[in-house]
Amino acid sequence: MFQQSAIWLDGTPTSVLPLPDRGLDYGDGLFETLLVHRGQPLYTELHMGRMAHGLRALALPDCLKDARQQLESSAYTAFNQYKWQWSVLRLSVTRGSGQRGYAPFANALPRILIQIGCLDRDGGQMNTAATLGVASIRLSKQPLLAGIKHLNRLEQVLAAAQAQAEGADECIMLDQTDHLTCVVAGNLFLVRSGKLLTPKLSDCGVLGTRRRLIMEKWAPSIGLEVREVRLKLSDLLTAEEVFYSNSLQTVRPIFRLREQNWDNHNVCTALFQRYLEELS
Repeated sequence: MFQQSAIWLDGTPTSVLPLPDRGLDYGDGLFETLLVHRGQPLYTELHMGRMAHGLRALALPDCLKDARQQLESSAYTAFNQYKWQWSVLRLSVTRGSGQRGYAPFANALPRILIQIGCLDRDGGQMNTAATLGVASIRLSKQPLLAGIKHLNRLEQVLAAAQAQAEGADECIMLDQTDHLTCVVAGNLFLVRSGKLLTPKLSDCGVLGTRRRLIMEKWAPSIGLEVREVRLKLSDLLTAEEVFYSNSLQTVRPIFRLREQNWDNHNVCTALFQRYLEELS
């Protein structure tokens, strides 16, 4: 993702991370990935809202104001220096240094790490339709961590490695009861009988910012009712259209899963158009 990048730690340009750091040691922290257009991070409020939820869930010190100021300043600085029309900003917050062992230090000072790099595609164009695999690993059930973007992403790392090995663009991820949850890096949607369906994420998975926009704004604006439901892999066989969403793709149509093909991408295209209208 970051072929050329700029990095800041607590607001200061850097290329090193002070050690020890609990983010590296234990995955003790959070992150957000924002799409940046001409130096302006998109949908910052939604990302900061999810991070606020994550800070509370992990009992991390409230550093939201500093994080927001630093991401906006870094995005502006990077655009002035590199003139990237589209870039990717990763905001990471760790619990910082601490004593040895799992127990967090009582007076921990969080670290705010920001990395910005040029996006490898035009964020104003919908990406080509994706091919899917099905990840062998199942997402663990943990309601306390459901919805947030904590730093422990080993399940996604293994699933992404499988997709790469199989030559697929993405992999569907199931939970421990074999219900649909998401794709490795995004939220899953399917169209059936005039309704838009997406998996419930009360036990695991990430509550995506674009998922929220689709459910609360974009889908209703084109006359689509959205339902959060329990779905099985077999439900995809009766779907008229399938796509996924994330902050970098916005929405991406899905073309193939094993022997199943979808040529209809009308809803996905309409939702991307709503995004472009907001962007202009």
